Amino acid sequence: MGLDETYAAAILDLGLPQMQGLDVLKRWRASDRKLPVLILSARGTWAEKVDGLNAGADDYITKPFHVPEVAARLKALIRRASGIASPVLTHGGISLDTTSNRVCQNGESIELTARELKMLTYFMHRIGRIVSQAELVDHLYALEDSRESNTIEVYISRLRRKLGADVITTVRGLGYRMD
Repeated sequence: MGLDETYAAAILDLGLPQMQGLDVLKRWRASDRKLPVLILSARGTWAEKVDGLNAGADDYITKPFHVPEVAARLKALIRRASGIASPVLTHGGISLDTTSNRVCQNGESIELTARELKMLTYFMHRIGRIVSQAELVDHLYALEDSRESNTIEVYISRLRRKLGADVITTVRGLGYRMD
């Protein structure tokens, strides 16, 4: 469960139907999965929180919860896992404030659509790494059904038009890379 996929982070409920959440977490850690894990559970005693954190969780939130808090904690976990402490990502004259979703290039504001912003954020967390087209599709569309075959190329083209042709390079047969 969750051993083959690549995710930036996971939100884990302890009360899963087929296997206990702590067992899933222990399996992930035993197989050297390093992704940040946020436990979101109705189980909220101090002992249960300690068990979850000792099993390898990076954070623990009890229900009821506020979605903005969960989102903020998840973003912080992803930043730390990427080696980034600040909510502002910078690379090659591009700065992206993940709190306000504002993008600037050499101090000038750049307007991006929601999907362009999501794609740029994904690349900026993976500077120098090749990102496959399938990985981008999974990240941009998650559970949505409508995925056109050329949408990734369209968004890459738009980002290149807005940020510069050399910002994202195509690695033939493998995917794309932001250097």
